[in-house]
Amino acid sequence: MSPFSGSTPRTEKWRHLRLTREDGVATVTLARPDKLNALTFGAYADLRDLLAELSRERSVRALVLAGEGRGFCSGGDVDEIIGATLSMDTAQLLDFNRMTGQVVRAVRECPFPVIAAVHGVAAGAGAVLALAADFRIADPTARFAFLFTRVGLSGGDMGAAYLLPRVVGLGHATRLLMLGEPVRAPEAERIGLISELTDEGDAGTRAAELARRLADGPALAYAQTKALLTAELDMPLAASVELDAATQALLMNGEDYAEFHAAFTEKRPPKWQGR
Repeated sequence: MSPFSGSTPRTEKWRHLRLTREDGVATVTLARPDKLNALTFGAYADLRDLLAELSRERSVRALVLAGEGRGFCSGGDVDEIIGATLSMDTAQLLDFNRMTGQVVRAVRECPFPVIAAVHGVAAGAGAVLALAADFRIADPTARFAFLFTRVGLSGGDMGAAYLLPRVVGLGHATRLLMLGEPVRAPEAERIGLISELTDEGDAGTRAAELARRLADGPALAYAQTKALLTAELDMPLAASVELDAATQALLMNGEDYAEFHAAFTEKRPPKWQGR
């Protein structure tokens, strides 16, 4: 994501989500608890634009994505999205579906780790948002459901058919996307869908702790690791090791690499600069 911006000023208030910042950590909260944080057209657009804006700023080193109330996100709002799409023509539907995919791309391509703090339901688009994150921290109440076939649509929505097999394997992904059955936290942990299972009510706290650790670490090294994990999913080995070599050569010219050596020599913790 390019750090260069044009004439558009920084957005001070986001209408469809809540954003807080603290010393390099951003927390984005889906805040429609009365609707289980169901997504609207505006929420998708705000997520897309917010991630692009934070990526350009380069002040955020880690981001937590959370949901307010009883669950993480119940997916697209049945009335405001599903009902509305019934009256759209093909061009409008293509624009909408491209926008939802742009959100997932923004999560994968932003230069900082994204941590989904999941409790309660993560369904439909909510499950894909969590899937796109770099880490999924969940408590025992979490349940994931890729419900797209349940409404008569393809299970391969928003990049789910690309991402899910790479996280849990083709067999599990086929079952989850084809049948749309819920996966509760213990099974999600067993098949690798979640990164860490916490005690009940602790997903948000643990996600914040992980975000703090990442924000205090070598941000450029994390950014490049994330970029390589995404880029190399479809590369042959020869191309991957060449890209790894070029990336390491660039980072070896960075300040953080020299700082590690200085800190090791002086027997002190490194002071990471993200450069």
